[in-house]
Amino acid sequence: MTESAAAPWPEPPLAGTEAAAVLGALERRRATLAWKCSGLDAAGLRATLGTSAITLGGLLKHLAHVEDRHFARLWCGTLVGAPWDAVDRESDPDWDHRSAADDTPEQLLALWRESVARSRAVVAEALGEGGLDQLGASTTRSGERPNLRRVLLDLVEEYARHAGHADLIRESVDGLTGEDPPRWTW
Repeated sequence: MTESAAAPWPEPPLAGTEAAAVLGALERRRATLAWKCSGLDAAGLRATLGTSAITLGGLLKHLAHVEDRHFARLWCGTLVGAPWDAVDRESDPDWDHRSAADDTPEQLLALWRESVARSRAVVAEALGEGGLDQLGASTTRSGERPNLRRVLLDLVEEYARHAGHADLIRESVDGLTGEDPPRWTW
C-alpha cells in the first residue's frame, strides 16, 4: 500500500495482488472514517445530519457518470460519452447532482441502468479475456496502469460511500431503513 500525494489516506496498489487490493481498499475506508472523525470535540461527535443538497436522484446521476467514467477512462482509455462529454466540469463540477432535479425519475433510473449495463458488458468481456490482474489502458503520471481488480474495487468504494448517503436520505423520505435490498431485479 502506498501513501498518495493527493490524498491523506492509504491507496491500494494499482496492480496488486488480491489480498493487497482488498486490504488496501479496507484500509482506505478505515482511514477515511478516522479522518472524518478526527479533531472534533464531544459536541462535534454528537452532531446530527443537517440540511444537504445531495438527493437520491443526484446520486443516481452521479453514479451513472462514475460507472461510465471508470470503464471508459481507466479501463478502455477512451473519453466518456454522452451526456457526460457535453459538460464543462471546470465551471460546473456538481453538474450530476444539480441537473438531476431537471430529470424525471424514469430518466434518472434509465441513465443509471444503462451505465451499469455498459459497465457489466465491459467487465464480462475483460474477464473473458483474462482475470483481475489485466491492466487497463489508463496510465498514471508515474507510469502505472490500474488492473481490473483496482478499477472494480474503486467502484465498490464509490458505491459504499454513497450508499450511506442514500440510507440517510431514504429514511428521511419515507422511513425505509435496513441493509438488505428487496428481492427484485432492476
